[in-house]
Amino acid sequence: MTGKKPTRRQFLKQAAGAAAVGSGGAALLHRVRAERGGQVWAASAGTPQTPCTRLFPHLAVFHGPVNVGVLLDGQGKALLIDCGDGRVEEVLPSLGVQAVDTILCTHHHRDQACGAARFTQKGAKLFVPAAERPYFEKPETYWQDLKHRWNYYIFHPHRLMLVEGLPVAGECKEDQQIAWGPARIRALATPGHTDGAVSFLVEVDGRRVIFCGDLIYDHGQVWELYSLQKGFRRGKRQISDYHGFMGAQWELKDSLDRLRKAKPDLLIPSHGRIMEKPSEAIDALTARMDACYDKYVAISALRHYFPELFEEFKGRPGHMPLRPGLPVPDCLRHIGTTWILVSQQKKAALVMDCGGPGIVKTLQQMQQKGELGPIEGLWITHYHNDHVGGVAEFQKTFDCPCITDEHLAAVLTQPIGWRLPCISPDVIRVHRPTKHGESWTWREFKLTAFFFPGQTLYHSALLVEQGDLKMFFVGDSHTPAGIDDYCAQNRNWLGQDVGFDRCLALVEQLQPTHMFNCHVDVAFSFRTEDIRFMRANLAEREKLFGQLMPWDHPNYGMDESWVRAFPYEQKTKSGQGAALEVVLTNHSAHAQRAAVRAVLPTAWGGGATDWAEAEIPAKTEHGVRLRIPIPASAQAGRYVLPIDVRFGPWDLPQLAETVLQVE
Repeated sequence: MTGKKPTRRQFLKQAAGAAAVGSGGAALLHRVRAERGGQVWAASAGTPQTPCTRLFPHLAVFHGPVNVGVLLDGQGKALLIDCGDGRVEEVLPSLGVQAVDTILCTHHHRDQACGAARFTQKGAKLFVPAAERPYFEKPETYWQDLKHRWNYYIFHPHRLMLVEGLPVAGECKEDQQIAWGPARIRALATPGHTDGAVSFLVEVDGRRVIFCGDLIYDHGQVWELYSLQKGFRRGKRQISDYHGFMGAQWELKDSLDRLRKAKPDLLIPSHGRIMEKPSEAIDALTARMDACYDKYVAISALRHYFPELFEEFKGRPGHMPLRPGLPVPDCLRHIGTTWILVSQQKKAALVMDCGGPGIVKTLQQMQQKGELGPIEGLWITHYHNDHVGGVAEFQKTFDCPCITDEHLAAVLTQPIGWRLPCISPDVIRVHRPTKHGESWTWREFKLTAFFFPGQTLYHSALLVEQGDLKMFFVGDSHTPAGIDDYCAQNRNWLGQDVGFDRCLALVEQLQPTHMFNCHVDVAFSFRTEDIRFMRANLAEREKLFGQLMPWDHPNYGMDESWVRAFPYEQKTKSGQGAALEVVLTNHSAHAQRAAVRAVLPTAWGGGATDWAEAEIPAKTEHGVRLRIPIPASAQAGRYVLPIDVRFGPWDLPQLAETVLQVE
């Protein structure tokens, strides 16, 4: 580097005068900041306008679905930092680029690198984070390993994984120096958004710029939160990813501090706006994350399960005290994750959940001892394997109906159609899918079934009434400490009359004398003031998390499955087509125009299906139908097909996927 470092005023003057290419002609840095990461839609389902800003003589940023750094050597070659879906290739000639020499990737998510093949096939060298190299070279190892498909509680690596491998030329490690053309580049280890993510400090034309991947989106914002679902340790207690809501935040904050200490002039994220005041942007993000996490802990059920993880929060104002336990009525028995309702008539039993074959043996032993009479029914609260893992054995052993809410029944009876945490591959026979509020009598008890979208979106609750008793079985949705919303992948929605707000409103309406969690061996109850406190907390969260992310509702950044394929997986044959729906949840307060298509395997000739469009009404889920052609030459095997999504102003390549088992 030569020459004096320009002043801030000189830098802004240079940026204003720099050439920008794309359909919009001249574009200033501030124009980039005026749009959502530079993503501006044309007509419905049209190609988004994607300007390219020339920051300095040797550095430009292409604002496609992700920001792509374009370093120029002035002799016709370019180095790309990330490459998105490859659309950057369209503007390279306007920058005087004849060939892409090198690609540096910040992390393994496929929206960052799904277009890399078009460059590597022409000779570009691909360098990736050292810890994530296998996810670029051999992603099929992930997709073929069924531990990432069934009964899974671990989310690292994340399923936003490439589906076809890329040739990797080398690795990027902490403090690795890369000299390229007029630039000096240093790799910084910045885990958080992914475990092995790196950022790149680029010194060029007298400026210091950091390309930081998805570590930060903008001043005080991140792109989404579900990638931060990660287990963590406090003392001797270690919890899994499943219980680690925002558990990667401490790594992310450490990484942000590493960026701050590098003293960049600009931060350039993968998704989001170029930040001219990096320290202020980082401070704002840290403060917002702390505020959001405090609101989360204030009513978290984990305070009951793992109190040692939250010692630092004890006694904080605005945190709900834990409710005391209550004695369990004589008509109930508790084994593992199973509650058993026992009638005075012949000691007949209604079993609620069956987490393993051992429960079946215990039930048989209780019958042999005369503690139980006939097993007359099975009620299921939710699909997690620790609640249904023994149902297959139960249904072989006991001839009785299985009853549950209709939303949950759709998952239990066709598990291959869904990708959800802790889901079991066992197909369960549901004899009676219930409607919300449906009541019936069993022995001396009145039973009422409810749709109860708490711990998961696909969850049920059962009210059992007898005399003065109003016993409410809520599965895993509540403990004496509050609500079980510790796993973003369970689809815990924020908003009035959805998710836990809906559940708490129902509890306030029913006023049960006792509440029961499948993992808790005592009863508990919430007072009216507790319920209103929790609902107020959730309403405040909707605002706070809304400020933390760029979407028009925070659920987009917290609900990983707001775009999902149904069925997620299906069997088909060579030469036949496959049909599926891409189900989109519109969390917005207004209708959104959407378009989707499936990306076809290279072995089938590549390309993609035609776009299918729909208008999604506000606050609804809506399926858009796709037909996928399968060539007669297709070999038998398991194929993962990514799904491109355009939704409102957002252009989201390969956001979701579907799996075809070709026979």
